[in-house]
Amino acid sequence: MSAPQSAPKPATAGAMLAVNNIEVIYDHVILVLKGVSLQVAPGGIVALLGANGAGKSTTLKSISNLIRSERGEVTKGAIEFAGERVDGLTPNDLVRRGCVQVMEGRHCFGHLTVEENLQTGAFTRKDGRDAVGADLDMVYRYFPRLKERRSSLAGYISGGEQQMCAIGRALMSRPKMILLDEPSMGLAPQLVEEIFEIVQRLNAEQGVSVLLAEQNTHMALKYATYGYILENGRIVMDGAAKALRENEDVAEFYLGIGGGNRKSFRDVKSYKRRKRWLA
Repeated sequence: MSAPQSAPKPATAGAMLAVNNIEVIYDHVILVLKGVSLQVAPGGIVALLGANGAGKSTTLKSISNLIRSERGEVTKGAIEFAGERVDGLTPNDLVRRGCVQVMEGRHCFGHLTVEENLQTGAFTRKDGRDAVGADLDMVYRYFPRLKERRSSLAGYISGGEQQMCAIGRALMSRPKMILLDEPSMGLAPQLVEEIFEIVQRLNAEQGVSVLLAEQNTHMALKYATYGYILENGRIVMDGAAKALRENEDVAEFYLGIGGGNRKSFRDVKSYKRRKRWLA
């Protein structure tokens, strides 16, 4: 069976995010990402898929510039956000430009209340208390459960509520793009679907672009419009979400459908290396 046909990719100049052929090394020795390229159009939801250890979180941290805190470095290629190169900026600078990451594992401030956690997301803003208050009300409209728990310490609320709190805190910075890392991790299926539905509403109603790193391929491709599959630090396939969902090889290796022993996706007969675009 042939690999899914890629949907037309936007030109780099029109992309909200363009990652161009990046290489990432940890501790000056360990090569983790090798020639990774991807794009997210304004207002798009793009899924970055792959097994644990494929390089999904490293890709997101490279974009947000949090990779440096883990002794990692982008040694080749370039990352552009809203038409400007950003791989030399600090994480704070990138948040001010409108790109914020929601880390894997929620990472709420456990000793602060839910509302105090949300307010920390507005620390880069200079538009006044009234504007921040209006956005706090907006977050509560999308996450009514957080409003009910607004006075509770974040360390004592459920995992699903902590995930909602982390996404709500990101929204308080008024982002143009959210990098969402493994939002389904450790959550019940019903709660995962609820969170994905809210993310889709935020995308449609607030115009927030989303790059979603996720092991739950079925759920991610249900809500994304385009997807990239990572394996061992390389993009091995990309295409429209519908085409990836319907591809037999993707179903076997990433959705758990099909018999036989699992092999590397590179061993599938239909695997075809795609020509990557360069900066």
